[in-house]
Amino acid sequence: MVAKVNSFTCSDPGQNIIRNDILELDLNRIVVAACTPKIHEPTYRAVLVEAGLSPYYFQMVNLREHCSFVHRDDKKKATEKAIRLVKAGINRARELEIIPRKEIPVEKAVLVVGAGIAGMNAALDLANQGIPVYLVEKEATIGGKMAQLDRIYPTDDCGI
Repeated sequence: MVAKVNSFTCSDPGQNIIRNDILELDLNRIVVAACTPKIHEPTYRAVLVEAGLSPYYFQMVNLREHCSFVHRDDKKKATEKAIRLVKAGINRARELEIIPRKEIPVEKAVLVVGAGIAGMNAALDLANQGIPVYLVEKEATIGGKMAQLDRIYPTDDCGI
């Protein structure tokens, strides 16, 4: 097990450190305890792939939102929680497995539920793009609330 501190792990030099450590130290799991996974997790997973590891051998621990932000006035509590989260991340990383990727053929078609004015417009827009559309409506007629109106402002058109 290797532990390192780096203030800018998400930068190119920080990613190079991870990549080099995987190759030189023969690491098989990576845990990064830093900021939000929403932004940086794909970057780190790509680093693992570049170094020859499965992207599924990566575990991110979100210290930014889960510790720094919620315990900003209590450093002791934030630190204690961070330690627990990092330990949990390491334990989870030990259990990570490769997930086989499957290519599944997908029919390019859309199901639009509800044939009110919004559903009909969505169906028409999609159909005009050449996408097959299946429009379903629970009522006996289409049009929703619009079909119940006599006249529509500002054009004074018939609702039906």
